[in-house]
Amino acid sequence: MTRDEEILPQFQLILQEIMPEKKIQVRPELDLVSDLNLDSLKTMELLEKLEDVYDISIPINILADVRSVGDLAQAVQKLSAG
Repeated sequence: MTRDEEILPQFQLILQEIMPEKKIQVRPELDLVSDLNLDSLKTMELLEKLEDVYDISIPINILADVRSVGDLAQAVQKLSAG
């Protein structure tokens, strides 16, 4: 199982939790803002939950380079690897 195969289902669960009104099928190419309509509060909630699940600290400054679900998955992968 690749790391994306592990991370994307977790993203799916978290997004369903923070946005239960939306039916989202998480894919790496989904844009966090334009496709998922994540505002700053929902983005912070997503990051907090990812930090809890993966026992990592996600620095806010990475958000400048994160546009898509795939970008965020790669960032989580790097942070959890070392």
